[in-house]
Parts: sequence; C-alpha cells; structure tokens
Amino acid sequence: MEALRTVPGLSEEIDPEGLSSELAGLRAGQRLELLYERLGDRLVASTSFGLQAAVMLKLLHDRTPNVPVVFIDTGFLFPETYQYAQDLMERFPLDYRIYHPTISAARMQALWGNLWEEGREGADQYGLLTKVEPMNRALREIGGDVWISGLRRAHSESRQVRNFAEQQKKTLKVYPILDWADAQVDLFFHQNKLPRHPLAEHGYVTMGDWHSTRPSEDGSANGTRFNGERYECGLHLDSQTSDFQI
Repeated sequence: MEALRTVPGLSEEIDPEGLSSELAGLRAGQRLELLYERLGDRLVASTSFGLQAAVMLKLLHDRTPNVPVVFIDTGFLFPETYQYAQDLMERFPLDYRIYHPTISAARMQALWGNLWEEGREGADQYGLLTKVEPMNRALREIGGDVWISGLRRAHSESRQVRNFAEQQKKTLKVYPILDWADAQVDLFFHQNKLPRHPLAEHGYVTMGDWHSTRPSEDGSANGTRFNGERYECGLHLDSQTSDFQI
C-alpha cells in the first residue's frame, strides 16, 4: 500500500452521480482502492460493530488500512456488541477513533426520560444526541468530508434506492458494499473465516442499542428498530441542523 497522498482541500467538489456510476462497475475492494487513490486523507470510515461489521473492517484492513475508522459508542449498546468490538479491533488493527455523545446516558434520561419510547419525535432527538452529533464532531475533528459506510440496499426498504455515492450536506457518503445481497455477505464471512456477532444466532437481523432493537419474527429488518416507527438512527438522513455537515 502506497503512502497517504496529499490531496486538494476539502472545498474541491466531487460529482456524486459520476462517481457513483464509476463505482458501480467495480468490485468492493476496487471501490475502496479507487477512493483512496483519488481522495486520500479526505476519507473517514465508520463502523457500528454490528452484524456485518467484520466485512467492511476486513476490506478496509486489506485495501485501505490508513483510513480512520470512527466508532460511535452511544453508551446503550448490547454487552455482546462491546465484546464483539474488542474482538474485531484485535483481529483488524486499524486507526480506530471512538466517539461518545457529549451528554451522558444518565443525564439524558434524567432530563428527557427514555427518548426511544417517545415516538418518532423522541427517536429523532435521541438519534441526534447519540449518533449524529458525535459523528459530525468526528468528521470535523478528523478533517474528512468523504465518509465510507457499510450501508447496503438489502438492509431495509428505505435503503433500496441509494446510490454508491450521495451528497449529504457538506459530506459525500460512499457505500462500497451497497449492492451486496445477504448471500454474498454470508459467503464472505465463510470464505474469510470471520467471527459472527454473538446475537446473530438469536434472531437479530440488525443491530443497534439494546433498548430499541429486537429480533426479527420473519427475517425482515423492517419493524426491528424503534418499535417499527423508524429504521434509520439518523446518520443516513439529513440532520436538519444547519451547522452540521451531515
């Protein structure tokens, strides 16, 4: 792997549609290599240490090991997720950057109660406090404006119309495994002998915080987050906050 390149300033614009079309014709590893070659230290990756996290971490480790990897610790993750995270960080040494909400879990509950139980409005506020603000802060402090995410179309109905590259405010988001079906993910796990999240065998098809994620009854991810009122935690939606870059 060549040394990290010096790249133009963050103000240089990228054509999302053109980049998306170019990425569509490549394999996942090639997509990462192209992004690294062109955009260098504008790149920031993220991981939730969820059910498929090992796939992206393996690809990043093999193809673009210098890219910082942000982990947002909400303070409400399953114990199994923290254990899995430790395992994967040891297996795939990368430049991990761990970020937390600026408000503690105890203070949040004391001030607003269990926001995740307060309908769509409460879930939106919860996502803004625990996911969106920390990720926005990470991008700002690291200095990146191109965000690599492991989002896939197969995750949910709300993600089926995504493109390989999308502009979200000042941040360009890119999805190297967007077109991977569940069967391709399973094959990658098998071929590379990757460890599974401990809760995968208990019916979970998506992974978030313990209080708002439940196993699937029919194998579908729809309805498994926030009592079915929403699937996204907020990171992949416009934050509606004018001073955030996502």
